[in-house]
Amino acid sequence: MDKNKLETLKKEYAELTVRSGINLQKGQRLVIPSSVDCADFARMCAAAAYEAGCREVVMDWTDDIMTRMKYLCADDDIFGTVNSWEKEFYDVLGKEGAGWLSIYSEDPEKLKGVDPERIKRAQIARGNALKEFREREMRSEFQWCVCSVPSKAWTKAVFPDMDEEAAEERLWEEIFSACRVTEGETVSSWEAHTQELQTHVNILNDYHFARLHYKNSAGTDVTVELPELHYWAGGDEKCRNGVMFSANIPTEEVFTLPKRDGINGRIVATKPLSHNGTIIDGFWFEVKDGKITEVHAEKGEEVLKHAITVDEGASYFGEVALVPYDSPISHSGVLFLNTLYDENASCHFAFGEAYPLIEGAENMTEEELKAAGANFSMTHVDFMVGSRDLEITGITGDGREVPVFIDGNFAF
Repeated sequence: MDKNKLETLKKEYAELTVRSGINLQKGQRLVIPSSVDCADFARMCAAAAYEAGCREVVMDWTDDIMTRMKYLCADDDIFGTVNSWEKEFYDVLGKEGAGWLSIYSEDPEKLKGVDPERIKRAQIARGNALKEFREREMRSEFQWCVCSVPSKAWTKAVFPDMDEEAAEERLWEEIFSACRVTEGETVSSWEAHTQELQTHVNILNDYHFARLHYKNSAGTDVTVELPELHYWAGGDEKCRNGVMFSANIPTEEVFTLPKRDGINGRIVATKPLSHNGTIIDGFWFEVKDGKITEVHAEKGEEVLKHAITVDEGASYFGEVALVPYDSPISHSGVLFLNTLYDENASCHFAFGEAYPLIEGAENMTEEELKAAGANFSMTHVDFMVGSRDLEITGITGDGREVPVFIDGNFAF
């Protein structure tokens, strides 16, 4: 790709994340958590934000190399604590209503070989310290968006057999394709896509299924009960202040929450999962009354077992998401080893925290949401279960069976 064109498309992508992802409002602050490896793109996003009338861009830099060094070398007591200033940073800006644009581009194996117990303790400490911020985010009290751009480590993991420059260009091309970045038409193309997702949302909400039954040749055979007051979402979301935003760029999913104690059967992953800097592969869960009772993985089993035990809610589920097998990301044939992309190539579940997609949730307490079927946890981990032969049947409240997915795609 011509270098000038590449730079033009990068800027369009940055503007998309700010104007459609965050939908930044004039006078609003924007926080950008980003790896130092993605500094050039982060600066493009900052420039787009200031052009949109941003009050201030606040950078929150990370570094995979330093993160790994810390987990390997720091004193053990560090991993059970969170600095008070870090909690204050999140709480103050969260209460203020600042936008959060996360540039997620980590090394999929940055913590390979690290003691899983350290990772678990750090996650628990951080989850407890940032509970208030996390609740605001899950309730969409401010706009937030996650995007990804090539970093050296991520690019090498995706295209290990290509030279560095060619691999980076190829990954940029795949990102532009998945995010519908087209010179001069990016925002309008994205808006058309989110409207298309809304058609599936409307159909699913009209059916108001009581249960979904998943089955495929990989071994998934599971029934998922849905809360009585659930609803589906996808594409754009509405912030508490009425501003529309897109939390994920790209996105191909429509999703809702399962009833906390309403999943029974076996769920088999169809793609590897990069979690906490480790790749987990060949894994499956046995689930009874919503709770994971058995787990096995060919690779990364110890990390996965720690992930589902960070708190009580981590062994229950918080999301069911529908993605056609014939989605653009799936058609690319690329295993991204990046959940933002891989989850949008495949139907998926998430164990842990539920997005409160329950009618009237904004006026409910945590106890009322639990009673309505929502799961609470300090974690939320998506993993992929879609396949070419996945069949999903929806069962209505009166027992009528309706095909939702046939041969891996929507039956509608």
